[in-house]
Amino acid sequence: MSPQFEQAVVALLREIPAGRVSTYGTLAALAGFPRHARHVGCLLGRLPDDAGLPWFRVLGAGGRIARPGSEHADYQRLLLEQEGIELSSRGRVDLFRYGWPAGHFLR
Repeated sequence: MSPQFEQAVVALLREIPAGRVSTYGTLAALAGFPRHARHVGCLLGRLPDDAGLPWFRVLGAGGRIARPGSEHADYQRLLLEQEGIELSSRGRVDLFRYGWPAGHFLR
């Protein structure tokens, strides 16, 4: 991953407001690297715990929490719920309601 990619994704990550979510693919596309969703996931996975970035606001395609049933997924769910984001019993967020940027996730 190039430094430009990392800088662009981190800048976008900082922009996601509390109570909203985005997807790996959306961040990749907005950063100018469409079809690089996995690279976004790798980048977020490498962030240090004390980075202070809202990594938990980024979800998989369709608004799903990655690796459901894992301790990491449970923690992500908790953080999202603390921001008022509702998740289905299967760990899915309604992107039409909570998706960022506004208007990106249309029905």
